[in-house]
Amino acid sequence: MTLTPAQRQTASWLAIAAVAFGALWALAPVLMPFVLGASLAYALHPAVERMVARRVPRVLAVTVVVVAVVLGLLAVALLIVPVLAKEVPLLKAQVPLLAERLDRALAPWLAQFGVQVSLDVDGIKAMARQALDGNLEDWIAAALSSARIGGSVLLSLLGNAVLVPAVLFYLLLDWPRLVERSLSLVPPRHRPAVDRFLDECDVVLGQYLRGQALVMLALAAYYTVALALAGFELALPVGVFTGLAVFIPYLGFGLGLLLALLAGLLQFTGWYGLIAVAVVYGVGQVIESFWLTPRLVGERIGLPPLAVIFALLAFGHLFGFVGVLVALPLSAVALVAGRRITAAYLGSSLYRP
Repeated sequence: MTLTPAQRQTASWLAIAAVAFGALWALAPVLMPFVLGASLAYALHPAVERMVARRVPRVLAVTVVVVAVVLGLLAVALLIVPVLAKEVPLLKAQVPLLAERLDRALAPWLAQFGVQVSLDVDGIKAMARQALDGNLEDWIAAALSSARIGGSVLLSLLGNAVLVPAVLFYLLLDWPRLVERSLSLVPPRHRPAVDRFLDECDVVLGQYLRGQALVMLALAAYYTVALALAGFELALPVGVFTGLAVFIPYLGFGLGLLLALLAGLLQFTGWYGLIAVAVVYGVGQVIESFWLTPRLVGERIGLPPLAVIFALLAFGHLFGFVGVLVALPLSAVALVAGRRITAAYLGSSLYRP
C-alpha cells in the first residue's frame, strides 16, 4: 500500500514520539537532574532575557539568577535546621520514655491475642544514646562509611545537588541558540504552524507554573496555620517547608510529614501529637489532590480534575519520580496538540457528511 505524503508525515511524527517515549522510559533513572534543570531554565529564562534587555551581560545575568535560585533552595532547606536543633536534644531524652510508653500500651493489647511481646527498653536507650551522643565528626564518618558500603542514595543526592545548578547555568546561557537551532530543524513551510503551536504551549505552561506557585503558597499558609492552631511550637518552619516542598511530588510532602510527626511526638504526651498531625496532613493532602491542584493548575491549563489525577498517577507509574515531575507540563502540551488535531479533524472531509 502506497502512503500519501500526509500519511508519511504522520507516520514519521508517530515514530519520533514512540522513540522519545521509549528513551524517556529507559533513561528515567538518570534524567531527573536534567529534567529539573530544564524545567527551572524554562521558568527562569524570561528573567534572564529581561536583564539582558537592560544591557546586563548574559553571563552575569545567568549567574545572578542561578545564585538566587541556589540561595532560595538553601533557605528552604535551612528551615529544617531549627527543627533539628530544637528536637534532637529532646529526642535524646524522650526516646526511652516513648519506648516505655509504647511497651506499656502494646504488650497488654497483644497479650489478648496470645502474642507475648516486650520491647527491650534498655537496648533502645543504649541505641538512642549512641546515635544521638555522637558529634558532627562521627556523623560525617558514618555518612562516608555508608557511601563506601553502597550508599548510592547519598552519592546521587550529592551529584544532583551539583549537577542541577550546572545544567541550569548552561541551559540559560545557551537558551536563545538552543531555541534557534531547534526551530532551524523544522522545514520552512511548517515553521509558521510550529511557531503558533509553541506559542500556545508557552502560554499553557506559563499558566501551569503560576498555578503551581499558588498551590505552594496556599499549602504553606494552610500547614502553618493548621499546625499553629493545633498548638505546635514549630508550626512556622514545618508548615512553610511542607508547603514549599510539595513542588517535589511525594518526597516533599513526606519530609514535611516526618518533621511534623517528630515535633508532635516530642512536644505532646499521649496520642494527641500523632492524631493532630494525621488530621492536619490528611486534610491537607485531600485539599491539594482534589481541590488546589485540579483548580489552580488543572483549570488554568484546561485539564479537568480527573485528568490531572490520572496524569499524575499514570506518569508516576510509567516513569517514577521523573514522570511525576513532567506529568502536568507534558499533559498541557498534549492538550494543545489534541485541540489542534480535533480542529483539523472537524474541518476535514472525514468529518463532513
